[in-house]
Amino acid sequence: MAKINSRGDKLFFDFRYKGQRCREYTKLENNQSNKRRMQKVMERIEAEITLGTFVYRDYFPKSAKADFFDELDKKVQAAKLSPYSVDASFPTLEEFTELWLAEKKIEWRDSHLMTVITNINAYVIPRLGSKRVNDITKADILNFRSTLAKDPKRKNSELKPATINKVMTPLRMIMNEAADRYEFTSPYKGIKSLKIQRVDVEPFSIEEVQLILANVRDDFKAYYTVRFFTGMRTGEIDGLKWKYVDFERRQILIRETVVDSKMTYTKTDGSQREIHMSQPVYDALMKQRNVTRRQEFVFSTRNDTPLSHNNVTKRVWYPLLRYLGIKQRRPYQTRHTAATLWLAAGESPEWIARQMGHTTTEMLFRVYSRYVPNLTRQDGSAFDRLLEQRFEKESPKSIKDILSKGDEL
Repeated sequence: MAKINSRGDKLFFDFRYKGQRCREYTKLENNQSNKRRMQKVMERIEAEITLGTFVYRDYFPKSAKADFFDELDKKVQAAKLSPYSVDASFPTLEEFTELWLAEKKIEWRDSHLMTVITNINAYVIPRLGSKRVNDITKADILNFRSTLAKDPKRKNSELKPATINKVMTPLRMIMNEAADRYEFTSPYKGIKSLKIQRVDVEPFSIEEVQLILANVRDDFKAYYTVRFFTGMRTGEIDGLKWKYVDFERRQILIRETVVDSKMTYTKTDGSQREIHMSQPVYDALMKQRNVTRRQEFVFSTRNDTPLSHNNVTKRVWYPLLRYLGIKQRRPYQTRHTAATLWLAAGESPEWIARQMGHTTTEMLFRVYSRYVPNLTRQDGSAFDRLLEQRFEKESPKSIKDILSKGDEL
């Protein structure tokens, strides 16, 4: 496993590449800030190694190892060109994974690709990477999954079923693809994903929304007004550009999102949508235009880069909730709040689904409907009143009497 180690007061990279242990020393002092910087570089190196695109010299041009791997690559290339170098054996899981990832790279967003690579390198390859794909059994896979529940790196805390599924899903795809290409029965057959406990959403009440907007810092008042009354995802609002704000039609066009400080395509095709500006949102954006109209992003740093949502959450959001005595909830709950307020106001479910970027109303009713009674009082009381009005004059003595009045109800 790749590590960031130290010798004396200096940090160095420690990883394996093509069967070789590589130590590359830096002049960076041994502190947490530098460790985090180097860890990001190390994650990128691991990802490129997995994809087969890593070039040692690109990262460590002055290293003696760079010459070594240059020569090794030349020998490997020469062997590939030789007519006598055909190898008909099954590849190891690690070898096939490199090929599979290289082919999948064009299909996935960079953020998703990095998540898959990180999970594979952290969990799958250390346990199963050296096995040939046709030798991996169903028992191997089930045993591997059982070990994930007790991850030693998490100090005996269990990985959640959702996280385990995220690790196992790429393995299932890899094994099924390998089985198809090399014509053997996939050992993953019959293995189902773990059941995930449903997590309730926790939207804010309209009173809490008013309290938050009345007390938030002035430079973030417009930001949270837009969050509460549009249902935009965090990446969508942080990556919102002025060219996607149409004041004439009172629309916000969702066309891009920011992930890991990079602009990319929206979460899904259905996420591409036009959000109606309510009056508070329109007014908030008009005021914000006076602040950032010469910049590309609506809500941005002084350098005209997207906001760091982690930084904003820690420095603005959570301190505000603590100050107001409101239960701490993730900023994403502002999206859920918009949905419940729209439902409470009696807006069309189809319209709300379009505003949220949902292709159907199914999720709308499944996730949010239980909050509507508390906001509209349409909680079965209308039916109770109907029964009271119907039966207050006379009370039938038998089921036959009740059924005989069914046509009148």
